[in-house]
Amino acid sequence: MSNKIGRNLTMLLDLYEMTMANGILTSDMKDTVAYFDMFFRRVPDEGGFAIMAGLEQLIEYFNSLSFSEEDIEYLKSLNLFSQEFLDYLKDFKFECDVWAVPEGTPIFPQEPIVTVRGPAVQAFMVETMVLLTVNHQSLIATKANRIVRAAGGRPVMEFGARRAHGYDASYYGARAAIIGGCVGTSVVKTAMDFGVTPSGTMAHSWVQLYDDEYTAFKTYAEKYPDSCTLLIDTYNVLKSGVPNAIKVFDEVLKPNGFRPKGVRIDSGDITYLTKKVRKMLDDAGYPDCKIVVSNSLDEYLIRDMIIQGAAADSFGVGERLITASSEAVFGGVYKLAAVEKDGKIIPKIKISENTAKITIPGVKIPWRLYDKETGKCIADVITLNHEKIDDTKPYEIFDPIHTWKKKTVENFEAKKLQIKLFENGKQVYASPSVNEIAKFCKEQIELLWDEVKRFEKPHNYYVDLSPDLWNQQHELLNSNRK
Repeated sequence: MSNKIGRNLTMLLDLYEMTMANGILTSDMKDTVAYFDMFFRRVPDEGGFAIMAGLEQLIEYFNSLSFSEEDIEYLKSLNLFSQEFLDYLKDFKFECDVWAVPEGTPIFPQEPIVTVRGPAVQAFMVETMVLLTVNHQSLIATKANRIVRAAGGRPVMEFGARRAHGYDASYYGARAAIIGGCVGTSVVKTAMDFGVTPSGTMAHSWVQLYDDEYTAFKTYAEKYPDSCTLLIDTYNVLKSGVPNAIKVFDEVLKPNGFRPKGVRIDSGDITYLTKKVRKMLDDAGYPDCKIVVSNSLDEYLIRDMIIQGAAADSFGVGERLITASSEAVFGGVYKLAAVEKDGKIIPKIKISENTAKITIPGVKIPWRLYDKETGKCIADVITLNHEKIDDTKPYEIFDPIHTWKKKTVENFEAKKLQIKLFENGKQVYASPSVNEIAKFCKEQIELLWDEVKRFEKPHNYYVDLSPDLWNQQHELLNSNRK
């Protein structure tokens, strides 16, 4: 999904997007302008918030939209599409406006995180790539952030490449993990392309390659004396791993003016082992030698290890991060919100027996309200696009489901959440670096109340509707019932 990979992914779409686009172009709807919102309905892992990610790749996708002769010949062979539509694709030019919440921003259910406005034939065609790009990276960034917060300030490295669901999931998942707060990744290409820190030392196979553990450690220390981290659990952590590591530190590193960087434990009762290893290293004169731990970790295991007094200085987290294994779907959806005909905007609503699937109609703007005294986030409010929130006077918000729950907000600042990415198909926004996004993400999360950041039963952060938007939704609901 990136020009760094060098692929045109225009044809990575669902067939129904093309059949609908063909139908629109060859009907009296061809001049209709459509507004689509991407939003999600619930936070993964029953968390309090999610993290927005994936915009840089979405921008690259929009910029590279074009149909090759091979693409058009294939579509023609399906015998589904008119010649008028195939001719349109030959000269395809992206003409949409796109808005989105910046990467690294905490996001909440129901609010539009990406909005696409443009010719209906085009707005229909980009659904799959909007969803898969933002869904995947937002999922991994959210999971990474949970793990990073569980680590309580100890560094977390993303180690999941070999367990990811394919090379794209590894490459972009590592990028998202950095946005979520990881300090480095084992994926060299991600580190190279996005300017982040590569992390890694040795595998058990290095130790097994040599006749004995000591020789394996000694050889590695001689090759990397200024960055020596040894994997000490290939045979026995306490009986051979640590003693051999200390011997190499004494005989190879110390005489040449180097200090060991660390030891890594990847199996066993890690909490127990870290305590024993810490004492052995301290007694040997290496209190500065860090202990890195890995082995199928997640936020709950890391939190419990810390509570139990594990002497771990940093964590390498792989499969449960890169696959978000506890809940492997983000669940973002892309829904029609309005159409524009003859300059008039007509709101559209999707109704379902499942109330969670009823959409919020119309062209909308999400806002975030901040307490001026504490700087903390109070709530988000979705308004119609023509509305302004006047933060110089009290503003009443209410629960869109339980409308009797009301609160008057005073002494606050209101900020729009979305920024514009494209205007009439032209890019008008430059993505920050991944490291800048990660810094921004950390700063924004600090603005959330601790209660919202709980892992179990977090406080429900409210996303409210303005009275005008609420009324519009219910007018459409009532008219469709009739």
